[in-house]
Amino acid sequence: MNQKIDYKETTNDLLTRIDIHNKYGGRDIDQWMLDVLRLQPGMKILDVGCGGGKQLMSYYKYLNGDADITGGDVNEELLEQARFENTKLGNPFTILPLDFNRQLPFDDNTFDLVSCCFAIYYASDIPYTISEMHRVLKPGGRLFTSGPMPDNKKVFYDVIREASGKEIPPMPGSSRYSSQIYAAIENTFSKVETEIFENPLTFKTAAPFIAYTRASLDEDRRLWTSLFDNREEYEQLIQDITRVADGIVEKDGKLVMTKVVGGFIGTK
Repeated sequence: MNQKIDYKETTNDLLTRIDIHNKYGGRDIDQWMLDVLRLQPGMKILDVGCGGGKQLMSYYKYLNGDADITGGDVNEELLEQARFENTKLGNPFTILPLDFNRQLPFDDNTFDLVSCCFAIYYASDIPYTISEMHRVLKPGGRLFTSGPMPDNKKVFYDVIREASGKEIPPMPGSSRYSSQIYAAIENTFSKVETEIFENPLTFKTAAPFIAYTRASLDEDRRLWTSLFDNREEYEQLIQDITRVADGIVEKDGKLVMTKVVGGFIGTK
């Protein structure tokens, strides 16, 4: 099941999408995650693929600082953002470079919770990565992953398909998460539970939808290049997407894009 994902995230793109989720979404995914996890004081937590530290801060605030929290990511730009946030809080977290395609630098049976939010589907060898997460969990510890389900952001893909006249390339998340990732967790852990989060993002104008689209299709991400070969073609595609999105807003008075996220909870 080895599959190298040619992917690069940037801090600006990631933060743009998070900001749009917060401004235009009807539900709070962080609160959903915390409700699902029911964290307890004193837990030892590892967030793999921590990005800019969003989950670390959620855990810290929910537990009023009564936890041992470690975050790691392979992207140094995002780690710098996490370190900046850590400094503002007085450095309560351990932040370190971490590549989940390699052995995790922790002893067996170390953590009560390992989380990996919107990242696990970029693993090259999913069973190996899941087995490493299982190894570093204490008996009875839990793995929490989140990722897009197959019907995630249907309107987003429909608009791009109509604007480009082309089929959407397979996305690492929606094409692997509910199948390969779920199967690997089920095969490794004693029990797996699934929780579903749906969050409608309502746009009264096309502008924030286009900002979200740019932060998703940006050439640096290298996932969408079957739709354009250069910057000029990229900008033409954005113009075509804007035309389609404007048409939906003019017809319906709004454009609603629903995020459909699956939370998988594996118990060791």
